[in-house]
Amino acid sequence: MNLPPINIGNIDIKLSFGGFVLNVLYVKFGYFHTSMREHSHSYGSYELHYIPSGQGILVAEGKRYPLTPGTLFMTGPNVAHEQIPDHSDPMAEYCVFLEVLPGDSQPAASKYSTNKENLLSELLVNTPFWIGLDNENMMALFEMLADELSAKRIGFHHMATNILEMIITRMVRQYTKHSSSLLDVPVKTLDDSRMLTIENCFLNEYHSITLGQLADRLGLSTRQTERTVQKQYGVSFKDKKQQSRMGAAAQLLTTTDMTISAIAAEIGFATLEQFSHSFKQYHGMTATQYRSRRK
Repeated sequence: MNLPPINIGNIDIKLSFGGFVLNVLYVKFGYFHTSMREHSHSYGSYELHYIPSGQGILVAEGKRYPLTPGTLFMTGPNVAHEQIPDHSDPMAEYCVFLEVLPGDSQPAASKYSTNKENLLSELLVNTPFWIGLDNENMMALFEMLADELSAKRIGFHHMATNILEMIITRMVRQYTKHSSSLLDVPVKTLDDSRMLTIENCFLNEYHSITLGQLADRLGLSTRQTERTVQKQYGVSFKDKKQQSRMGAAAQLLTTTDMTISAIAAEIGFATLEQFSHSFKQYHGMTATQYRSRRK
C-alpha cells in the first residue's frame, strides 16, 4: 500500500467541535520499527491513532490489544500506553494530537451547536480511552488531507480544517457503536509550545532533564514550572520524571539484553545501587525479577 505522508508543520489549525475548540498541535505519519515506550498525556490532551497497515500490540492501562490494519484508538489524559510493532510487518500510523481549549476561546458560530454536536464533544472529552476497528472510511479522509497539505492550492487551510473536523467527528461517532467507559476528565490547557516541550522532555530526556532546565525552556520560574507540571499530570516534577525513567527501564529490561548496570546508566542513574533501590520501590520487585517474569 502506497501511504501518503502528512505533517502540518507550523500551520495553526483550530477546530470548532460542538461545545469546544480543539487546537491541532500536530498531525504526523510514520512507521514503527521500534517500540514507543509507555507514556501518558496531560490534562486536556487527546491523541487519535489510525493504523492503515502493519501489525503490532498496544498496551494501555496494563491491557494488551492487537493492532491490525484499520485499527483506531484514542488516548486521552493520564492513559498510560505503549506501542510495540511486529518487526516482520511494521505498522504504519497516522497520529493527530489535540488540545481542548478553554470555553472563552470558542468562536461565536460554535455557540449555536446542536445537541447532537454537543454530544460529540462531550463524548470526546469524557472518554479517556477507546479502541476499535474503523467503519467510517477514515483512510479516504487522511488521503484527502495529505493531498491538500502537499498541493497547497488556494483555500487549502480551510479545506484541511474541514477534513480534520470530519476525521474527529467520524472517530467519535464510532464510540457509540461499542461499549466504553465514560469518565469525567478535567479540561485544562497550556500554551502550545510549552505543553509540547513538557511532553517531549518527559518522553525523550527523562534521563537527564532537571526542573531548572525545563523552567528555562518554558520561560518560567522553577516554582511556576512545578505548578504547571502538577496541573498537567497531577504529580510533581520529581514523580513524573521517576515515572518516565521507570517506564523506560521496564521497556529496556523486556526488549533488550542490556545488563542492568547498563540500563541504570542509560536512564540517568549515577550508581547501580541507586537504580536498584528506586526500581524496587517503584515496581515492587527487583529489576532481575521483573525481567524474568516479563520474559
